[in-house]
Amino acid sequence: MNGLLTDLYELTMAAGYFAAGKHEETGVFEFTVRRLPRNRDFVLIAGIHRAVDYLLNLRFEPAEIAYLRGLPGFRHTPAEFWDYLADFRFCGDMFAVPEGSVIYEGQPVLNIRAPLIEAQIPETWLLSAITFETLIATKAARIAHAAEGRDVIEFGTRRAHTPEAGVLGARAAYIGGCAGTSNTLAGFKYGVPVAGTAAHSWIMSFESEFEAFRELQELLCEETVQLIDTYDPIEGANAVTRLGRPLWGVRIDSGDFLALSKQVRRILDDAGLEGAKIMASGDLNESKIEALVRAGAPIDAFGVGTELATSADAPSMGAIYKLVEIEQDGHTRYTAKLSPEKSTLAGAKQLFRYPEFDVLGLHDECAGGSEAMLKPVIIRGRLVQPLPSAAEIRKLAKKNLTPWPSADRRTEISASLQALQKDFAAAKAPR
Repeated sequence: MNGLLTDLYELTMAAGYFAAGKHEETGVFEFTVRRLPRNRDFVLIAGIHRAVDYLLNLRFEPAEIAYLRGLPGFRHTPAEFWDYLADFRFCGDMFAVPEGSVIYEGQPVLNIRAPLIEAQIPETWLLSAITFETLIATKAARIAHAAEGRDVIEFGTRRAHTPEAGVLGARAAYIGGCAGTSNTLAGFKYGVPVAGTAAHSWIMSFESEFEAFRELQELLCEETVQLIDTYDPIEGANAVTRLGRPLWGVRIDSGDFLALSKQVRRILDDAGLEGAKIMASGDLNESKIEALVRAGAPIDAFGVGTELATSADAPSMGAIYKLVEIEQDGHTRYTAKLSPEKSTLAGAKQLFRYPEFDVLGLHDECAGGSEAMLKPVIIRGRLVQPLPSAAEIRKLAKKNLTPWPSADRRTEISASLQALQKDFAAAKAPR
């Protein structure tokens, strides 16, 4: 994993820690959802798998170290630091909530306990990787919820910010509740069911729409999904009925989905194709899907691209990665920010989940009858157990989303954690 895929200040701090002799101190950093994205009551966590891959494979290659040595800010860095980077390996611990967990504002997602440099460098990667997949998984959950049991297929790679984001977004969308994706690599890498037949260019490449439909049906048989709105969706539906079975169904990619789906359903049924399904796609989101479902549109599945692959209405999340304590020679020093609007809580924490509420406490507290959400993932640089598959995470997410999480769920602060904050604030007060 490329050690330079980070912000420069992570590396200047690493050099500074080394020069100051602090690299042997153990730091505890926490990734916390400071503020929820717009229009969200919670987030569905995804991306922990990438955090694990990053930490276990983070390296600095000779050419990367040579590049850093040539930067002005490292002109006075001790030579021994470059030897340290050459041998760099993560040997610390990571505790995290399971992928597919529902997390609310102010709650921790993971913590890293490691030598200070090893805990500092991952900040940029972790914030980027986990935030992105969490946004997509959460958006997918909202869309799937709006569809009320109808399949949702993720169609967004062509609208994603990079092709790689399309692959990871497809995985996250599947975790969030999508039935599948159009992204073939996501199917290969993560076992996500794949779907897709033909685009408008297929139709336009033939002399007639009917010929295009016939050739596709001969190729795909019962997997055939005919795209019927290249020219006229009603004429397209009639052409499909002339071919008959085998057929999965038809897709409408534009127009008045409510009116068209009703007309097309009638045409298919009248031709004896009651089992043929109707899919709608084209600039859909959870609000539009909810409206179609409530209006009784006879649509069996939805394809969602742009809005899902970019989490268009909420493309960012206020996640933070902050130092909460430092350990050296058996002594613990607590750390926190006290600045207005960006304050943090001192001390390594655990999130305890009860059926009706959550409690944020110190990491070594016990809370009978609750589930401790932050679980060991990496201990002393080694993976504790194999990571779950995307399908397994999807099942957990479905369980956590049923019933739909309440916007009013409260998070209480334990008495011990409150006492620590009071003592910390008193110690930092002006004298």
